[in-house]
Amino acid sequence: MMTLVEFEIAAAPPPRLDKALGRDVPEDASLSRSRLAKLIADGAVQVDGVVVTDPRFRVAHGAQIAVTVAVAEESHIGGEDIALDVIFEDDDLIVVNKPSGMVVHPAPGTPGGTLVNALIHHCGDTLSGVGGMKRPGIVHRIDKETTGLLVAAKTDRAHHHLAKQFAAHTVARRYLAVCYGVPDQNDPRLRGIKGTSFDPGNILKIQTMLGRHRTDRQRQAVSFTNGRHAVTRSRIVTPLGNPQCAALIECWLETGRTHQIRVHMAHCGHSLIGDPVYGGRRKLSPKAVGEAGVTAVAQFPRQALHAATLGFKHPVSGEFLEFEAPLPADMTGLLRALGAEV
Repeated sequence: MMTLVEFEIAAAPPPRLDKALGRDVPEDASLSRSRLAKLIADGAVQVDGVVVTDPRFRVAHGAQIAVTVAVAEESHIGGEDIALDVIFEDDDLIVVNKPSGMVVHPAPGTPGGTLVNALIHHCGDTLSGVGGMKRPGIVHRIDKETTGLLVAAKTDRAHHHLAKQFAAHTVARRYLAVCYGVPDQNDPRLRGIKGTSFDPGNILKIQTMLGRHRTDRQRQAVSFTNGRHAVTRSRIVTPLGNPQCAALIECWLETGRTHQIRVHMAHCGHSLIGDPVYGGRRKLSPKAVGEAGVTAVAQFPRQALHAATLGFKHPVSGEFLEFEAPLPADMTGLLRALGAEV
């Protein structure tokens, strides 16, 4: 099935057809620039009744445009009736609070039970199509065992605009984590670690490159010669223990690389409690946190990391939206066992 999108090029168009279409295509068509570029290449765009396949074609003011768009196909990924904690939803996007243990997107080892399966079922016919398929547009991910906020697009246009914000690092993302030790500027050890420094206000800055581990392809590793630029900042929210031997910290990302917070905090000697890949199982002193605290740390089943805050500009209205998700029960329980008042 096909639908026809017709419109006129407005005054002072950009010099290229693809850019002119991106500017003037009706919002309700939900066509991103990348989708329009593919439609041009596929011969689905007519200018004044003539098919044009060159994206560099110079289009004039007043030109009549007709774009033939195939109705979005059903995704090959099946929907599954999985409960979702929906924080916000409208015609363009959905924000959810992901639980621990849920993978975001199907993969060979996890073909079902994912957030995408749940979103396809939950959104149903409100998914107008991303890239020609009725599926949610995933613009960022959080690890399987990490909890917290994640936004997905319901239209192609929303997906395009959200992806641009993530690429430009203009999305506000704040995480809460529980780490071993207290990353304080008064610790001389931290100042001697390559890639670490402190901003005013006792804010730890970790700046390295991140890439695949040389021998374990499932892990990421810090490098100063290869990989992708990565910057993490963190501050102490609550020191834990007496004497202090752990901390609730807030982390925020200048970049968004795989496992970034987990790898960076481990690099500076403050790995996250419960992290099975980068953290190890360090023992805390019963004198500092009591037997209950020692047991809680030893038995905590995942990395203590939660995507607590997410803010971005709405892809259609332009309004800045910001959402917060409270700490999950397992992390509040861990903090209480370590003596925090939460």
